Amino acid sequence: MAACTSFAKLNAASSTWIGQQSFNPSPRSSSSARRVSFPVRASAYKDELVKTAKTIASPGRGILAIDESNATCGKRLASIGLENNEVNRQAYRQLLLTTPGLGEYISGSILFEETLYQSTTDGKKFVDCLNDQNIVPGIKVDKGLVPLPGSNNESWCQGLDGLASRSAEYYKQGARFAKWRTVVSIPCGPSALAVKEAAWGLARYAAISQDNGLVPIVEPEILLDGDHGIDRTLEVAEKVWAEVFFYLAQNNVMFEGILLKPSMVTPGAEHKEKASAETIAKYTLTMLKRRVPPAVPGIMFLSGGQSEVEATLNLNAMNQSPNPWHVSFSYARALQNTVLKTWQGRPENVEAAKMSLLVRAKANSLAQLGKYSAEGENEEAKKGMFVKGYTY
Repeated sequence: MAACTSFAKLNAASSTWIGQQSFNPSPRSSSSARRVSFPVRASAYKDELVKTAKTIASPGRGILAIDESNATCGKRLASIGLENNEVNRQAYRQLLLTTPGLGEYISGSILFEETLYQSTTDGKKFVDCLNDQNIVPGIKVDKGLVPLPGSNNESWCQGLDGLASRSAEYYKQGARFAKWRTVVSIPCGPSALAVKEAAWGLARYAAISQDNGLVPIVEPEILLDGDHGIDRTLEVAEKVWAEVFFYLAQNNVMFEGILLKPSMVTPGAEHKEKASAETIAKYTLTMLKRRVPPAVPGIMFLSGGQSEVEATLNLNAMNQSPNPWHVSFSYARALQNTVLKTWQGRPENVEAAKMSLLVRAKANSLAQLGKYSAEGENEEAKKGMFVKGYTY
């Protein structure tokens, strides 16, 4: 647990918010020779990690996230009357991953472990389907959220045990980046313990991923739950990202070989006033410029329950002027919602569903370039998808 005293911070200034005491090593005599160690960063994979990150963070492209657990995928299938079994999960993911032309707008796809090892009904590996379109295969590596003892009814993310060996196997199977999602809840405080645990877990995961050739996506999601205003979200987001980057540095993570997956800075879902896309862009970019080094190649936003159109409009607003990083998307529901409803599990609807995916992918591609317009969007794409306490 990150609460362990062995994880004490080495910089008092960075510890002010959580009330930690700085750690001062015992003084040495002036005659003692000082040894300076230079940590090896990202081992033998350094160049490959940088190349992978830059490929994913390429102009006009973003990430298709289809890494829902089998249980969550089952909920999606149930919404269109399908049974949750491997055949149906395979059929749906095959629809997504075999869409012609997808690589024009999508640079990476996050897969669930089951999907990473699956093939199409014709026997072609899903990993090869992606590589053929210059889409980098990725893998969800965390083991989900569990209650955090000693906190204010908050969660922590498990999955560090055995992560190195699993990551090595995922690399052999063709994965080249990884995703680890943890969450921070504003209505729950958030407590200093929960923020520190989230930051430490992300940093350890990131270091392990890089050591095994996988570009880590760093994702501390600030949940939309709550009735707080946008200023409160900004305050919490800045504190969370300060902690995250402190621990990334402590763990010798190479910033040029990571990607971030932040939530946008918005008011709570139950706040009485909605914010415009321009306001959300202003607050979100303010937070990023204060906290994220320009060495980071890409900021791949999650949609967090926004409607398909909202997520695209907000991304578009953030790309109206140049940014220090590639500002793009890593959407799940905001790319899949219309696709599912178009498909309905019927073979005769597969081609129409693929076209729906291309429409949404192209819209977000244009938003990454700052050229999107919501003109002509249908009403279905404007429906919000917020779920209180959402889990994968």
